[in-house]
Amino acid sequence: MRVMTWNLWWRFGGWRERREAIARTLEAERPDVLGLQEVWGSADGTGPDGNLAGWLAERLGMHWTWSRSPVQDRWHKRNGGDTSVDVGVAVLSRHPLLETAERRLPAGDFRDDGKTALYASIDAPGGPLPFFTTHLNSGLGESAVRCAQLREVAAFIGERAHGAYPPVLTGDFNAEPDFDELRLIRGYQTAPAVRDLVLLDAWRFADPELPRGTWNMTPEEAVTFGRGPSCIDYILVGVPDASRRGMIRSARRAGHLPVDGVQPSDHAAVVAELSLGAGGA
Repeated sequence: MRVMTWNLWWRFGGWRERREAIARTLEAERPDVLGLQEVWGSADGTGPDGNLAGWLAERLGMHWTWSRSPVQDRWHKRNGGDTSVDVGVAVLSRHPLLETAERRLPAGDFRDDGKTALYASIDAPGGPLPFFTTHLNSGLGESAVRCAQLREVAAFIGERAHGAYPPVLTGDFNAEPDFDELRLIRGYQTAPAVRDLVLLDAWRFADPELPRGTWNMTPEEAVTFGRGPSCIDYILVGVPDASRRGMIRSARRAGHLPVDGVQPSDHAAVVAELSLGAGGA
């Protein structure tokens, strides 16, 4: 089973051209389950451009759900004050969605960007797959709030991760692999955020010779930040049981190449292949 996560860069850049490049990339990758961040949708749910997740789901023949950010001010200001389009996270699946839920994430004393985590129980071959996606605060000095947000995500997973597969958490964490927040949510380099919740980083199963940078993909960002791409996007998977269902088989980067000269996003996607377990691939 192929799972994927991708930050779609909201309505920045030439978004109509990028939308087509995103769709064509997904058509080529053919993920079974997909977590998306910075997904735009019209504020009233209508209009010719509707919701990007819904548009992609219709084109790809997938089921979908999305979580609108409850705080939109910063995004609207970055979009020239246009309040007609909102931002959120979404899940797409080739298999039916059995259940969905969302969780508001804390901001503490930091800027409140209205971050949420979105859960979908996927009716996957062999039984339900508990799938989560999220997008954390982005400030360079905001590791503390990202830790708090991931503690809430871990609690959410602990409440909802009941199925035939171990839980899968995807998203843009705005944190590199050695940051405190990643150590916390993985739960095997320090005490886990929720007792016994250990999540394996799919990047551990990637070819070490291949690049892993997922953000800073555009020339403008390379000039601003003065370095190559950072790894801040992840697929984390719970430890499989004896059936080996949900075991990570491989991981790689995707969506980092232009499509007919159009860069789909300022993020690359992450793709991981999971085992179907006994009797499956």
